[in-house]
Amino acid sequence: MNATVVGASGYSGRQLVSLLIQHPKINLVEVTSRAYSGKTVESCIPNLRGKTKGLAFTNPSIEELSKSPECELFFLALPHGTAASYAIPLLEAGKKVIDLSADFRLLTPECYEEFYGTPHPSPAWLKKATYGLPEIHSFTWEDSPLIASPGCYPTSILIPLFPLLKDQLIEENDIVANSMSGVSGAGRTASEKLLYCERNESASAYGLPKHRHLSEIEEQLSLAVTNKIIISFHPHLAPMNRGICSTISARAKVGSTRKQVWDCWNDFYRGRKFVHLLEEGEFPDVSHVVGTNRIDLSVNHDSRTGRFIICSAEDNLLKGAGGQAIQAMNICQGYDEGEGLP
Repeated sequence: MNATVVGASGYSGRQLVSLLIQHPKINLVEVTSRAYSGKTVESCIPNLRGKTKGLAFTNPSIEELSKSPECELFFLALPHGTAASYAIPLLEAGKKVIDLSADFRLLTPECYEEFYGTPHPSPAWLKKATYGLPEIHSFTWEDSPLIASPGCYPTSILIPLFPLLKDQLIEENDIVANSMSGVSGAGRTASEKLLYCERNESASAYGLPKHRHLSEIEEQLSLAVTNKIIISFHPHLAPMNRGICSTISARAKVGSTRKQVWDCWNDFYRGRKFVHLLEEGEFPDVSHVVGTNRIDLSVNHDSRTGRFIICSAEDNLLKGAGGQAIQAMNICQGYDEGEGLP
């Protein structure tokens, strides 16, 4: 299949290019970037030297991309708001789109406007998009040519919590999620607060009390039950390049045990190669998952408080972004789920 990455100068875009250019069933025909236009891919992404066959960055117009006769699939690694301006013309031209921004992740335009501060540019497509979390939702190109790839924080929280809510092993209220992200999660744009001396030996909360990803987390968790789920979500920026570690505290339903949680995960994610369950006494570690498309999970029961302490770890640029987008593409194309993924 021929594919294009639009907006490949950021961390997620560069990761996508690195994966797609080595994917055995994908022909990466175009890579766009205003900043890098005219430069070869391997000069800007040196770890791909010798693998790109002279591919260079381009800066085509939206109209030119829409009329491209050779490309069938477009990955959009663009900021929210900008992504929709590309996605809609591409979809109207009959192309398939996997969007890594937040533009099509939410279920209603009202929620989008509440959390992103602007009206949604295409409510009709918002309703037709597929939320691309493969371990929780089933989807095909026939369902929708537009896949909204989940955010990195939501992936780290939805995968452990969704089946537990569905099987009524935890209470629906009083869920608290504390997450730490590597600095790459803040993007590649130059910023004083992201300078090495500002972030090294430093960790801090941000985006409180209503981080934008909270909208996505609550909407998706609410699909597991009949009520609206509201959680406390506390993101932190940690002094590491990449990775996300989430620690979630949820009140156990009366009679629920740690074994029931582990068995629930085991049944729900049976056969899913990118969800790894840890035994009691083990805890997910970011250093163990960076460079992979895997998410590690653990659970412990705190008998003093009657709560489950649930932990997850993932690579924010792979399972939390580019890797997950390719995982969704593999499924829609009928390839093996893990084709081309570490």
